[in-house]
Amino acid sequence: MAEKAEKVGVVVSNKMQKSIVVAVEWQVRHGLYGKTERRTSKFMVHDEKNEAKAGDLVAIVETRPMSRRKRWALMRVVRKSAEA
Repeated sequence: MAEKAEKVGVVVSNKMQKSIVVAVEWQVRHGLYGKTERRTSKFMVHDEKNEAKAGDLVAIVETRPMSRRKRWALMRVVRKSAEA
């Protein structure tokens, strides 16, 4: 069986029921100049227990399609946000 893809990102929005939006950031080198630049992708993530809050660092895992845009599920909350 193929290994499921895993990503770590920051929760941007948790205003939906059982869903969060996670921003995953990575670095890529510019093809010509070699300078590293940051790129960001936003993923809709299934959060069954509504445990993630905005600003939390979370690990997400690829899963079956849950809806039109949701193809990821919350695995665990890595670090809670500073705001309590």
